Formats: sequence, structure tokens, C-alpha cells
Amino acid sequence: MIDGERRIAAVFQAAKAEGRAALMPYLMAGFPDRETGLAVAAAYADAGADLVELGVPFSDPLADGPTVHAADTKALAEGATLRTALETCEAIADRLPVVLMVYVNMVLAHGGAEQFAGLARAAGAAGVIVPDLPLGEDEGIRDAFSAAGLATVPLVAPTTPAERRARICAVARGFLYVVSTVGTTGERGELPPALADLVAATKADAGETPVAVGFGISTPAQVAEVGKVADGVIVGSRLVRAAGEAAGPAEAADAVADFLAEARVGLAG
Repeated sequence: MIDGERRIAAVFQAAKAEGRAALMPYLMAGFPDRETGLAVAAAYADAGADLVELGVPFSDPLADGPTVHAADTKALAEGATLRTALETCEAIADRLPVVLMVYVNMVLAHGGAEQFAGLARAAGAAGVIVPDLPLGEDEGIRDAFSAAGLATVPLVAPTTPAERRARICAVARGFLYVVSTVGTTGERGELPPALADLVAATKADAGETPVAVGFGISTPAQVAEVGKVADGVIVGSRLVRAAGEAAGPAEAADAVADFLAEARVGLAG
């Protein structure tokens, strides 16, 4: 087991020992500005997050809906770069695992997989999610990340055929990211009725690898509901919106911390 995978496994094991799913908030680096992004990251760690998914600002985030897409645009306009994301990672990586969510063009634009992996590991990252790198496309990237000690977390969607899902599970490191619904990220009023079956099928293929669910989880009640079937729950757009609507860094930190505190209560219940 590589270093990043070991760190990620430890937090899932600790959450399971407490009888709950891991709480995994998403953060857009540098949004709505550098100071607020750092404040939100610290608030995640203080409020009991188990793992942070850290978005690297990118101009064409094809997996993301309006809220996160707008956050990408705002962060870039404020001057955010990969360095901003690495700085944010460094700020909290000694407190909990950080998994970078990065599009493949960003990897290629920064010297390729080996160089990018070196930068990520130097910043303390435990893993990487590359949503536009499907199984079978440039497996050298996955190999380079693994060689650097980074867990490469793949995604499984409701439309993924069973045979392909099993192959994806076989190469997963850290955890499996189950996309709850067809489409992009964003807040939704209800969870898909077939989600429990999708998680169960993925768990059957994944074996000992934890299974986390993201996309569309918008309320503490939904966090608790997903936590009954999954090993981890990822909350993104709802928290990004809270950070963007806040009056300043302190207010953003308070807003996300309040949400996470309520979500932790629901998971524990």
C-alpha cells in the first residue's frame, strides 16, 4: 500500500470504528480569493472533516456544474494557479488527507505526470482525482502517481456498465468515487432512488476499498442518508456556495463549519 493510500485508509477505518461514514468536503482553491480559500480549508479541519477534496482551478471543468464552474472562473480571475492549490494543501495536509481534484490538462501543462506528482507529494497530498482520465487512457499517469505515493481515485457513474465498473474498482487506490447521478456537480433537492443499489454493487466489486459518494449532496439530512450506505460522503457545491456568499474569510469559515458540524451529528446518529 502506497503512502497516500495508507493515510486515506486510516481515516476511513477511524470513521468506521466510530460507526459512521467519513465526511469529505470539497474546496475550490483560491475561491473566492486566496485568504478565504485558506480560511475555509482550516475550518474544514477544525470542524471535523475526515478528508478534503481540493479543486485545482481550471478554465474548462467539464465535470462541474454552475456553482463550481463559477468558482473556477472567480478563482482564476483572482490569480489562482496550481501554486495556490498546493499552498492550500500544505496548510492542512498534516492534519488530514488531501486529495487533489485536477483535470488532465493541468497535469500535462505542469511537466507531465511525474513532475506534477512530485509537486503534489511535496505539498503533502495523499491522492489525486482526474475526472477526465478514464480507464484505459494514458495509464502512465496512474503509474506515475502511484510511484510517487499518491492514491489515484477513479470515478464510477450510474451509467458505467457492470463489467467496466469491476475493472475500475480493480485499479482504484484510496477509495472509489461514486457519482450519484448522471450530469455535473450541483445541489439537488432529492437523492436518486437507485443510489443505494449503485453503492451496493460498487462495494461488491471494490472489496476492501472504501466507496464514497459525491455529486448533488446538499443538506445535512442528505449527508446522513448517504452515510447509511456509503463509506464516505462528499459535499461540494453547497459548501462552495456558502463560501462565495459569505462577507469575508471569517464568515466563510463559520458558514462551512456550521454545515459540517450539523452533518457530523447526522452521520453519528
